[in-house]
Amino acid sequence: MRLIIVTPLSIVVDEEIDSLRAEDASGSFGVLAGHTPFLTALTVSIVSWHQAENERFCAVRGGVMTIKEGRAIDIATREAVVGDDLATLDTVVLTRFQTDADAERTEHVETVRLQLHAIRRMISRLQPESGKGKFL
Repeated sequence: MRLIIVTPLSIVVDEEIDSLRAEDASGSFGVLAGHTPFLTALTVSIVSWHQAENERFCAVRGGVMTIKEGRAIDIATREAVVGDDLATLDTVVLTRFQTDADAERTEHVETVRLQLHAIRRMISRLQPESGKGKFL
């Protein structure tokens, strides 16, 4: 099978593999040659694969994985770090990816709050002076 892992800036991995392990919201799963076509959203996790006797790893910051006709696996992710030391990837890189994802969620919530506040203020200014039919 051909594994290709890409980020918006580069092709991180492009090689032939024997098998792959990845993780989505439902948990960890494996892929062998001949796998049925498949599409899933990956979590912040480590993707591992075997080439002959070697095992390699790549920390991904979420992303989308597609399997095409059991012969090609494509992973598109925001950020990816390839490494041979699973412990380092797990403790350093995944922690940073998770922290970044948490910060983005917090920023998104704050942005939505600001937008809702602005909408409420606009609606309150559109209300008639008599106070009838107030929304808030």
